[in-house]
Amino acid sequence: MNSDPRVFFAAERTLLAWVRSGITVMALGFVVAKFGLFLTLLSTAGTGNSHIHQNHDFSNLFGIALVLIGVAITLGAQYNHHLYVRTLPPADVPELAITWLGSLLSLSIALVGGLLTVYLALT
Repeated sequence: MNSDPRVFFAAERTLLAWVRSGITVMALGFVVAKFGLFLTLLSTAGTGNSHIHQNHDFSNLFGIALVLIGVAITLGAQYNHHLYVRTLPPADVPELAITWLGSLLSLSIALVGGLLTVYLALT
């Protein structure tokens, strides 16, 4: 049986591409959540505009939702990668490859996204 490590490395590249996409969605969520706060700070404190505060709440909820979507993308990519790598014959997995490294990265990113969600919810 001929081994082809390119199959494993293609799966790793696909995982990393999905992780990058998840990070991008999480970063967009952070920016959206904090943009509402920025608008609130730009408004004058003495006007008492309640619609600006409502916009801040909406942008914060929308930003949290985007961060959670980014976490879901990352976890879904990790799960899909895990299922695919399990189906590979041992000859296609390079001997010196650290197969759990991609899993560690994606789970760490998902954990950071979860912590970011908690931070956004509390601020």
